[in-house]
Amino acid sequence: MYITCPKCNYKRQDTDKSSKDECPSCGLIFSKWLQNLVDEPEHGDFENTISQRTNFGPSLLKFFFRPRESIGKPELFGYGILWLVFAWWGIGFVMMDFQTSEIMRSWFHNVDLIFHEAGHMIFMPFGRIMSIMGGSLFQILVPLILMFAFLIKNKDSFGASLSLWWVEQSMMDIAPYIADARALRLPLLGGTTGADSIGRHDWRMILGNWGQLQNDTQIAATVDFLESGVLLIALAWGVIMLFIYSRNLID
Repeated sequence: MYITCPKCNYKRQDTDKSSKDECPSCGLIFSKWLQNLVDEPEHGDFENTISQRTNFGPSLLKFFFRPRESIGKPELFGYGILWLVFAWWGIGFVMMDFQTSEIMRSWFHNVDLIFHEAGHMIFMPFGRIMSIMGGSLFQILVPLILMFAFLIKNKDSFGASLSLWWVEQSMMDIAPYIADARALRLPLLGGTTGADSIGRHDWRMILGNWGQLQNDTQIAATVDFLESGVLLIALAWGVIMLFIYSRNLID
């Protein structure tokens, strides 16, 4: 089995008459040596590690598509109505033109604004730039945190899909603000515009710091495009979970 013995490094000769499974020099039985190697704890740990890596994909799917053990018809019906409302509402947001800042006339913009302003305060200890970015960042982080809370604490993937929908809405709410970095026409909190208080316009300062002020509308268009993709993912996720829940329906 071995030309060179793994124990004593003896190189087998053509004149050796011992079995090919045995070292002519030290008498090592190769098959037994291999079996002992396989049975060592380190090898078992290695196999467990490989098994865990192989099962990573299915575990990840199970994490995001958690099936509820039981769900009643009224609750499932309510989930279905919620999905229709959020689908209609979300498509309405997608149809809005970010360059007209139409989304800022939605009542949901005021919900986003609360977390936006809170983000400035929360990120203030991390420096001026992070404090400025913290408004938009926290506005997206809140629904993301809520999504993982649904997944981990509530084990409700459908609720998580609606939280992802909110991520989409928050991204769309930020797009007009980014596009206004040079124009400075949008009203800021307090009634003034960016032109009146350039130092208060988050995205003028952020893009200016990055040297990307001239690309404000292109960046805003990219964000607006991405949120459309997030919307489709959120709605598809919700539909899949409704199907999974329906299979566990109880009378």
